[in-house]
Amino acid sequence: MRRLLLGLAASFCAWSAQALEIAMTFDDLPAHAALPPGETRVGVTARIIAALADAKAPAMGFINGVQTEREPDSTAALAVWRAAGQPLANHTWSHMRLDDHSVAEFEADVVRNEPMLRRLMGDEDWRWLRYPYLAEGKSPEQHAQARRMLAKRGYRIAGVTMDFSDWALNDPYARCVANGDEAAVAALEARYLAAAKASLTHYRGLSRAALGREIPYVLLMHAGALDARMMPQLLAVYRSEGARFVTLEQATRDPFYAPDMKPGETSEPTTLENAARANGVSIPVQEWDVAGLDTMCR
Repeated sequence: MRRLLLGLAASFCAWSAQALEIAMTFDDLPAHAALPPGETRVGVTARIIAALADAKAPAMGFINGVQTEREPDSTAALAVWRAAGQPLANHTWSHMRLDDHSVAEFEADVVRNEPMLRRLMGDEDWRWLRYPYLAEGKSPEQHAQARRMLAKRGYRIAGVTMDFSDWALNDPYARCVANGDEAAVAALEARYLAAAKASLTHYRGLSRAALGREIPYVLLMHAGALDARMMPQLLAVYRSEGARFVTLEQATRDPFYAPDMKPGETSEPTTLENAARANGVSIPVQEWDVAGLDTMCR
């Protein structure tokens, strides 16, 4: 019994001693979701960059080049991101969902983004790919085929191991600001932070249950107007939990991410959920949702 108690205590101490590490990543640059009146893409990006700098948090941005055609003024937001020394990588040109297209079509969309990345990144490494919608293929065969293609092009996969659906709150925020509904804006702010806290608890618990330890987490974010407003508070939440912010490169040195660093033939995405299923671990119920957001401030 004494040995058992000592073993449990040692395990608890090992968990407690593990540093919480988070790599910040932002999808859909330079233009995500609607803007409230008076906001600009450059302003949103500058506020996110300022909050990251205050928290000494590196971040990777993933671009959809098509936005520079849809909103030409948004192009300057990419220059702001790069001027701050933050890297950019590939999210496909048009935010193409692989599951709805052939691998050849998907490859063409990936390639179309590359000249812009070369111009923006120069000699720095930009060969990371974040799948739009996190959709990695409608079948194991398509998944493996896409991975072989990306490997030949020298890409690493930027998977996601923490997410709180921040994307879903940005459009309602723009509407509520436009309507002058301060109570609704306050409700969205509270919901944003509550979701972030719930997801932190969820994924830390899932990592421990599925792997017996904590991994460095890759957090999926978006460069939206509410994200810009809430970024100082969000980063403060993570810092209050002892988080250390690391680069995507640093986080993915963990063995958990090995299949994504040299993407070849894998049958499924590298996620904590899939790791839990493989190890017979129940996935806890997600304690945050996006219900009702479509009707807010309509």
